[in-house]
Amino acid sequence: MSLTLLEGPTPMSNDPAAPSVTPKAAYHHGDLRAQLIAAVRDLVETHGPDGFSVAEAARRAGVSSAAPYKHFKDRHEILRGVVSEAMDRLRAAMEAGAEAHAYGSLEAVAAVGQAYVDFAKDEPGVFRLVFGLTEGHENAPDLLAKGEGCFGVVVHAVAARLDLPPADPDVQRRAYMLWSFVHGHSFLTIDMKHKVAAAEIDDWDYLMTISHAILAPTGS
Repeated sequence: MSLTLLEGPTPMSNDPAAPSVTPKAAYHHGDLRAQLIAAVRDLVETHGPDGFSVAEAARRAGVSSAAPYKHFKDRHEILRGVVSEAMDRLRAAMEAGAEAHAYGSLEAVAAVGQAYVDFAKDEPGVFRLVFGLTEGHENAPDLLAKGEGCFGVVVHAVAARLDLPPADPDVQRRAYMLWSFVHGHSFLTIDMKHKVAAAEIDDWDYLMTISHAILAPTGS
């Protein structure tokens, strides 16, 4: 597949205090978009979604301030790109967590939650961005589909544990309950509110305990 040259390097600043930038000799179709998303992701972690400029993201990527607009129409669309990419990575991590344990095991269910909590801990700024700091998710079918895909990982892990089809109402109900517990724990953890608890909370113990409680046979 032929690749189209998009942008050359931006001259380096002579200010020795300025963060270093590795200029690129050439950018190919697709590369610059990914580099800009990575740059914005880092800036969101450092400054929050409202505390960075597109020009700074471009500088970090080693391109001109006009270069981002070859791929994104505005700042909001760049943030949506960060969210979309993050949701792909989150789903992949959740799937990998389940696959690291025996199919249908309680550990496989807990590992899906562990991937979710780990993502929140590793990228709290992006995690918050995905779940509340962008506008218009209700009008973004692609992001809604990716959110459903992440939930689908939980559903399939629960279905395997209960030996029921994913569409079964009880599977859907219990999967939602699990996600609610894990989602709340993730936010409490990154907000440091878990420290109000008298006991030290171990993530894996928490996830196994919650998974066991929610997926226990009815009446037990």
